Amino acid sequence: MLILAFLMKYFLLGLQKNRLSETKHTILIADDEPDILEILQYHLTAGGYMVHTVKDGDEALDAARRINPDLIILDMMMPKKNGIEVCELLKAQIKFKETPILFLTALNDEATHIKGLETGADDYISKPVSPKVLLSRINAHIRRTGKKETGIIKMGEMTIDPERYVIAIGADEFVLAKKEFELLYLLAQKPGKVFLRNEILNQVWGYDVIVGDRTIDVHIRKIRQKLGIDCITTVKGVGYKFEL
Repeated sequence: MLILAFLMKYFLLGLQKNRLSETKHTILIADDEPDILEILQYHLTAGGYMVHTVKDGDEALDAARRINPDLIILDMMMPKKNGIEVCELLKAQIKFKETPILFLTALNDEATHIKGLETGADDYISKPVSPKVLLSRINAHIRRTGKKETGIIKMGEMTIDPERYVIAIGADEFVLAKKEFELLYLLAQKPGKVFLRNEILNQVWGYDVIVGDRTIDVHIRKIRQKLGIDCITTVKGVGYKFEL
């Protein structure tokens, strides 16, 4: 028992050295095996992360929207929705486009591996895997995400800052509600492109969120009122586009 306790202490000290910083990043893990969830939560918490666990695909989608994790780990074979379906649905939403998604699965055939990555996942790790190796891969993805550009959009006198959810026009700054900002940011990424209503609903609100027919119209009206300019054009019967 003393030897086991010593080895565990030594292992945990090694994990502590791998911590990225005192600021904890949040990881969401989805797996239908309770033992796997318990082991991963233990080791990743020891590695300095805040960890949330869920046991099926629907819970993964719900938790992702609620906690907005810094990284998501998905099992391939889960009830209700499998890992491929969850990954596709998350990557279709603007808020998760830059969120690293890792598959951690017992399926290690080449075809499944390729399909997982083509779905939009950032990594594919086969079980079993050493906790230290998994932690190192997670750390690498977190570092890489942190080095990405801020995503600030500048056009004319308008600056859209996704880090602060602030719109600047000249010397004036405007704060929009979360969905208002995400809607404007989505359109502004591709000026002149007409976004269909369903495309906007799926990327801003999510595929399974039920909203009223006039939801987009109401949000666009509020954006126009707050900014004092009409930068979103309605293409009747089709959708909306951003133009200054």
